[in-house]
Amino acid sequence: MNEGKRARPHWWRRPQGARRGTAAPAGTPYGPAPATPPAEDAAPPTAPPDRPGPAPDAAETAPDGRTGPAGPAVPNDPYAVTMPGEGVGGGPASGGWPPRPTAAGDGGRPPERHGTSRLLTGALAIAVLAGAAGGLTGALIERGDGRAGVSLPQAPAGSDTRAPGTVAGIAQATLPGVVYIHVKAGGEEATGTGIVLDTAGHILTNNHVVQPAASSGTIKVTLQNGSSRSASIVGRDTGYDLAVVKVGGVHGLKPLTLGNSATVRVGDPVIAIGAPYDLEGTVTSGIVSAKDRAITAAGDGGGSDVSYVDAIQTDAPINPGNSGGPLMNNRGEVIGVNSAIRSADTDGGGQGGSIGLGFAIPVNEARRVAQQLINSGHAVHPVVGVTVDMRYNGDGARIAATGAHGSPAVTPDGPGARAGLKAGDVITQVDGEQVTSGEELIVRTRSHLPGDTVRLTVERGGQTLHVRLTLGGSTGN
Repeated sequence: MNEGKRARPHWWRRPQGARRGTAAPAGTPYGPAPATPPAEDAAPPTAPPDRPGPAPDAAETAPDGRTGPAGPAVPNDPYAVTMPGEGVGGGPASGGWPPRPTAAGDGGRPPERHGTSRLLTGALAIAVLAGAAGGLTGALIERGDGRAGVSLPQAPAGSDTRAPGTVAGIAQATLPGVVYIHVKAGGEEATGTGIVLDTAGHILTNNHVVQPAASSGTIKVTLQNGSSRSASIVGRDTGYDLAVVKVGGVHGLKPLTLGNSATVRVGDPVIAIGAPYDLEGTVTSGIVSAKDRAITAAGDGGGSDVSYVDAIQTDAPINPGNSGGPLMNNRGEVIGVNSAIRSADTDGGGQGGSIGLGFAIPVNEARRVAQQLINSGHAVHPVVGVTVDMRYNGDGARIAATGAHGSPAVTPDGPGARAGLKAGDVITQVDGEQVTSGEELIVRTRSHLPGDTVRLTVERGGQTLHVRLTLGGSTGN
């Protein structure tokens, strides 16, 4: 508690012998004049008016034997003064000569002191009281117990709306279009996030969120208003790690606007909404850290249960439970579906948290797959028509010697065969972009549509070839 400085009292003193006032003349109500001493002991003449007080070197013996300064002022002397604690003649307050005048009826007691002594006493009392009052008030204010009527300042509430381009403005506008998914199946429970696609109740999420309930189990969708509805799977695809579920009997859904991931640039601000660790409605922000990041993610099933994503990388914190939620630009448009993270937990013993490496499926790819799942229940993948050797450690993607179960590595009359590809060829580029592995070739291919034409750079027997290939389509994974 901070107290103000207490005013330090000033003790005002008059110079010794300075005039304070005029002594009361004889016969005034302050008492009769003292008796005149015997003639033989008469006091010397008083000092002239312009030189008050006794001569400095004179001395005189009083009737009681005491010695004091010579030339004491007589009671009738208009220049005589009494200082605190002194007799009239400068002797002690009691017993000095001549005797001090006494008030009538006081039993011979000396008159009450006035002037400087009372002033000093009053000033001291005021200072003490002021300090005590200040300390008490300060204590009451610090304690805040209400006795002092404390009222702390506060800024006005202001508006509860935010500008559209701010994180708060985007969250305020888009949170109603985000839902939270709870799956129970075979003793397992999973949580994730979903994006409202339309007012009919179609919701886009990740396949790995709803996969446990693919054959049995329940799916519950929690809306932004807190209500919960049952949902069913419309379609899912493990290769893209996308799924669509649907809720019925719901009115007033707020679909999110799907943006264009082709216009995304590194450094663009983004925000993510989801339910990390089941904390629904969590909003985080960051930037686009990289584009076209080739990643693969294996599900619980392993083996063929692998997704290949030409992902948008972001440093917006994404954690388990964010899967299937939107990654949005500063216009509030969905540019990606949050799907995977790189975690510091490399032991595989549990779910690690965000280390600033999150990945989202580009919305252009997600939109196309979602439409296919809603319209036909399955997605169509673009394919090259070759079997890739995933054990190859060199740069590029090498076509295997043989396919699965001894089948040809280059599908007869498939896209690769028509483009002239052969077993053992190494594909190093797709449309001028470097390919370093078989996984990366699949990812680069998945970013296109069936029927698109791509340019491949191929190494064969020490020669570099450039071929054009029209992608085919397949519903398999």
